[in-house]
Amino acid sequence: MQLFVKRNITLLLVILVMGLGYSQDFKNIRIQSHNDYLQKTPFWTAYTSGLNLLEADVFLEKGQLFIAHTSKEINKVKTLEALYLKPLNQLASTAEDLHKDLFLMIDVKSEALATLEAIIKNLKEYPQVIHHPHIKIVISGNRPNSDSYHQYPSFISFDYQEIETTLSAKNLAKVDMISVDFKKYTEWNGKGRLTHADYDKVTAVINQAKKFQKPFRFWGTPDSKTAWRTFLELGVDVINTDQPKKCATYVSSLKHRTVQAKISSEVYKPTFKYDKAKGKIKNIILLIGDGNGLSQISSATLANSGALTLTQLKNIGLIKTQAADDFTTDSAAAGTALATGKKTNNRAIGTDVHGNALKNITEILHQKGFATGVITTDEITGATPSAFYAHQKDRSEKDKIAKDLVQSKLDFFAGGGSKTFENLGIEKSFSVVNSVAELTTSKAKRTGLFFSEKGVSSILTGRGNLLAETTKAGLQFLKKKEKPFFLMVEAAQIDSFGHANNTEGIVLEGIDFDRAITEAIQFADENKGTLVIVTADHETSGFGVASGSVEHHSIEGGFITHDHTGSMVPIFAYGPQANRFSGVYENNEVFEKIIESLK
Repeated sequence: MQLFVKRNITLLLVILVMGLGYSQDFKNIRIQSHNDYLQKTPFWTAYTSGLNLLEADVFLEKGQLFIAHTSKEINKVKTLEALYLKPLNQLASTAEDLHKDLFLMIDVKSEALATLEAIIKNLKEYPQVIHHPHIKIVISGNRPNSDSYHQYPSFISFDYQEIETTLSAKNLAKVDMISVDFKKYTEWNGKGRLTHADYDKVTAVINQAKKFQKPFRFWGTPDSKTAWRTFLELGVDVINTDQPKKCATYVSSLKHRTVQAKISSEVYKPTFKYDKAKGKIKNIILLIGDGNGLSQISSATLANSGALTLTQLKNIGLIKTQAADDFTTDSAAAGTALATGKKTNNRAIGTDVHGNALKNITEILHQKGFATGVITTDEITGATPSAFYAHQKDRSEKDKIAKDLVQSKLDFFAGGGSKTFENLGIEKSFSVVNSVAELTTSKAKRTGLFFSEKGVSSILTGRGNLLAETTKAGLQFLKKKEKPFFLMVEAAQIDSFGHANNTEGIVLEGIDFDRAITEAIQFADENKGTLVIVTADHETSGFGVASGSVEHHSIEGGFITHDHTGSMVPIFAYGPQANRFSGVYENNEVFEKIIESLK
């Protein structure tokens, strides 16, 4: 895309506007059901899918107007009246059913003048249609000479296909749109990108056609998501498709799925001084991006000018995330596998497949003289953080999980959900502070920080740099204890926005996660013996990066589900013995590798 920009300033402006959230007015975009009569249910399939331009090829034969692509395909029951005028009349008679312009493009296949005369006669039998303010009839295909357009009734207009010539004002007023043959300029098949030469031809004809100040379309276009997006970016006003529902869904969701990053993560270049060293490990920082698969990481990377602190790391592996009882894990089972080294059933928190409590890593390391802590942008009783301190058969046992936190051996926690702890005496176990600043100066043996009464704000709703700031302060709090420590940091809301199929949330939460990762990597460089591990509990939504612009920090995302998937997720490691974490393995083996590295 950047190469195209350099070749054409006009496109730069278009792409910039589109990259900023596809702010082109989609209300004015027409999606054309090409050869609509070939659909299983002509007219209604397109209309109920949200399309606003229907194409019908018309033949005049023995005084009747038939719908067909060629004269050999004429079927006596498929008439203009039966397939289009009667449905339009049905809509027109119920005003509340039609609040936006609906175009019927009649592509005349037989002799122009006689066929048009018959069409006009037929239309006059439906006064509610021709006088409806939101129903427009456009004549295409074989048309009368453009000099005579002004002589035709007000209820019809024309598709003009001669961009090299000009029209008088009275005839131009009868033109509804400008159309040309796409294949005249390029053989592009809708995959990849236009060549530079074809790009120049296509943009030149669009610019030339725009001088008429009428909606513009190409006919004979490729029919793919890439093609639809490309035409929208180039400023084409009419998108042709043989896939009405898919195209309408894609175009209507494009603005929601295409975002420009509003925050950034300053990339830190690690020193690698202690990376892969064989020395003793003193501190372990485990960062978990909930739902953060490879595409989520890719989107944050590309939207952050093509790099993150995370992408500077060199020790990379993949982990399989399946639960003990299901192909697709939830956060509870995945968190438990990471925290205890045992795969378990979905919904289980720190318990095995039979409901028995499993010792987790914070409990084990506490016995070895480690300080331990947990940070999350979820409620502190959420599935992932609770797997590191609680033991309950089901993640919904929120009150019981909260009691487990009160009784836990954690030295530090930070997260949302203070309301759950109102009557549990959390203050007897932890000195609860009200801000990151108070955490920084806290000298208490055990400290807790609640971000909120219930759920924690997202980046979109104003959380700011809270995760990175808390990570930095939490590391300093644990360091002051002058003993080894384990800290788990969860970026919880990548998952939330995956479930919501919200591209912007995924991208921004991913970039924000990297700001916390930066704090961990910097700490590791400044504190010998610190191992940093970054991974995910699972992937959410089957997210994909369809297109975007590194220069403009924009991403177009796509989704296959609103739920978790079974995809492997990346794992990164930095610091002494980081090479242990390379390869492909099960998620419960992360625990084993941590324990082995400590030996």
